[in-house]
Amino acid sequence: MSTRTQVLVVDDSALMRKVLSEMLEKDPRISVVGTARNGEEAIQKVAELHPDVVTMDVAMSVMNGLEALRRLMATTPLPVLMVSSLTEAGAKETLSALEMGAVDYLPKHVEGVTTNTALLEQELIGKVLAAAGAKVTRRSALQNGGSPAKAIAKPMAPGALTASPVGAIRGATLVAIGCSTGGPLALQAILPLFPADFPAAVLIVQHMPKYFTKPFAERLDQLCQITVKEAVEGDVVRPGVALVAPGGVQMRVARTGSIDIEIRLSKDGEGLLHAPSVDVMMNSVAELYSGRGIGVILTGMGRDGCEGMRAIKGTKGRTIAQNEATCAVYGMPKTVVDAGLADKVVPLTQIAGEILKMV
Repeated sequence: MSTRTQVLVVDDSALMRKVLSEMLEKDPRISVVGTARNGEEAIQKVAELHPDVVTMDVAMSVMNGLEALRRLMATTPLPVLMVSSLTEAGAKETLSALEMGAVDYLPKHVEGVTTNTALLEQELIGKVLAAAGAKVTRRSALQNGGSPAKAIAKPMAPGALTASPVGAIRGATLVAIGCSTGGPLALQAILPLFPADFPAAVLIVQHMPKYFTKPFAERLDQLCQITVKEAVEGDVVRPGVALVAPGGVQMRVARTGSIDIEIRLSKDGEGLLHAPSVDVMMNSVAELYSGRGIGVILTGMGRDGCEGMRAIKGTKGRTIAQNEATCAVYGMPKTVVDAGLADKVVPLTQIAGEILKMV
């Protein structure tokens, strides 16, 4: 029995199938067991080959990637990595795929694969290996039948999760959340439980490229009682508003006067591995919200956020990490837990409640 991660590559472009397959085969831990030209072929090949991971193009003829994903998650759930164009339309399709149960996505660099080969190869291999260990559950056709904005409209939070009135207790005033792989679904399980009078501000870093973060924030806003928006330079940080860091830049908080704290964006990404970076955002929160910050690390690959959580804890803030059993990928939370930086390690379903106790 092979210990290599077996991958099925699905793309309607013969060139992309060849390029992606060759990239993956360069890694001794991966074996490409087959390819498919469309979603219909993909479903057949999954049944025949039983791959560990599928890379799925979004836009294909005969059957597109979203429909194939919908059927696979209802009948034969397995880790699927979506491959989509770096456009606004591609972003919306990819977000739909994540809601349907796709583990992660890989932006397709449309402008000729040659100029971005090394970067694409590194990202592809890393995400495939991470996806192989991801937890995937069966999702019914009903669950995958439409956008959450239509299915759930501003849900009321359970009575047990009512926040304390503003000023009733002296506690944290900003919640800093960091996540990566699996983060979109995790955030959808947490933010809708915050009541409209949530007494703290929220900053979110979800690893996404620039075209993805705005539609992602808009989807969250449709689900939540608090306001959710993509952050822009100069946004005032205030209670009841969640600001999502834009893709491709670094987000910090800065004091502009005696009262207001505003968002500052660095447009060059600063040469860091992640832009936006959880560490960058959380470090700035620790500086301005000493003793009044809550750091939350959710599912994700890598270690981004560990140093930010250290900074928040070091200034007497509170810290929460998602537990291993409920993470799609137990990477970012694991580094925090192993470093002894988590005050609470809880399942995803309990994180909103823990935050509301702390604010």
